[in-house]
Amino acid sequence: MSNAPDNSTLPQQGRPRGRGVFARVLAILGVLAAIAAVVAVAIFFTDHSSGTDGASASPSVAARNVTLTAAQRNNIHLHKVAPSKFHKTVEATGTVDFDYDQATTVLAPFGGPVSRLLVSLGQHVKADEPLAMVDSPDFAAAISTYRKAIATARTARQIADLDKQLLQHRAIAQRDADQAELTAATAEADREAALQALVSLKADPRTIKDIQESKPFSPVQGVIRSPVAGTVVEKLITPGQLLVAGTTPCFTVADLSRVWVMAHLFGSELGSVSISDPAQVLTGDNRQSFSGTVDNISALVDPDTRSVAVRVAADNPGDFLKKGMYVRVRVEARQQSTGLLLPVSAVLRDEQNLPFVYLAQSDGSFARRRVTLGYRAGDQYDITEGVAAGDQVVVEGGLFVQFMENQ
Repeated sequence: MSNAPDNSTLPQQGRPRGRGVFARVLAILGVLAAIAAVVAVAIFFTDHSSGTDGASASPSVAARNVTLTAAQRNNIHLHKVAPSKFHKTVEATGTVDFDYDQATTVLAPFGGPVSRLLVSLGQHVKADEPLAMVDSPDFAAAISTYRKAIATARTARQIADLDKQLLQHRAIAQRDADQAELTAATAEADREAALQALVSLKADPRTIKDIQESKPFSPVQGVIRSPVAGTVVEKLITPGQLLVAGTTPCFTVADLSRVWVMAHLFGSELGSVSISDPAQVLTGDNRQSFSGTVDNISALVDPDTRSVAVRVAADNPGDFLKKGMYVRVRVEARQQSTGLLLPVSAVLRDEQNLPFVYLAQSDGSFARRRVTLGYRAGDQYDITEGVAAGDQVVVEGGLFVQFMENQ
């Protein structure tokens, strides 16, 4: 036997053991990459063979027509779309105000301190009814001026008449008689002017008559009188207040049988409103309704609210509407509009809250159709897009059709 060593049991010289491990790792990674490629190819061909894309991958949102049995069709009602005429109605909030064409601000006709108020707020007054008493030196001066003017005119007329008699007897010259007549005429003109001044100050006719007849009279105060009949809606003075003639506002007297209601509309609504359109003014509880007419549309836009003021002149029987009261205004356009009207019951909403209707198809099924809603006229919508004249639309039972579509 040979004693030489067995080389098969000895480690080979010059062959590192790490190289074999690295080769095995590369082989495993190659296999995994090949498997991933096969899976990707399979998914690609599966998606394309199914005929779907990102927009229609979910079968739950795929649109499909609804087919009903004869018995189920008895639960729905159809409406044939046709052009219809209607009057647009615009609703807005409004504020009641006086009709300033029938409201008068009473200014102090003379100066002086207020001694007494004779009326209260909300009181009905007649024309020339006293409103307040004033200790007025202006009024006293006007009475004094009138008394002097009467005496001067009376004396001047007597002199002129006497000179006329003397002229007839050639006792005076013609020039002197003419001068006397001129003086008398001037004095009489001054007397009439003084009388008109008293009348404009609303002096008591009895006082004026006593002055004309040279009767004694007790000292009188200036009286502020109402120039018109109506209701005292503003009282702007207090006892003791010093008035300035022709400047100080004292009262506001208004005829409340007719008021103004100021409504505020926005650009999209203004196109439906014109002057002379009929309107209704409604109180908050809708128990009271007052008829009116649009009589003014402002030419300016409110810079704060971006709205336009529309004035409605409304009747106010019983003086029910008060200044500052909030009301609702409903304006009905006189000009007719034309559109495709559908009952409100025909319009449904989808998951995105977008409106749609169901249209009857020629094969007897029903298809969902998106629509665009325009003006609402009572219980009908003006459909601006989505349907055409002649279409058959489900107006009753739409929810049943929607239920069947989701089955």
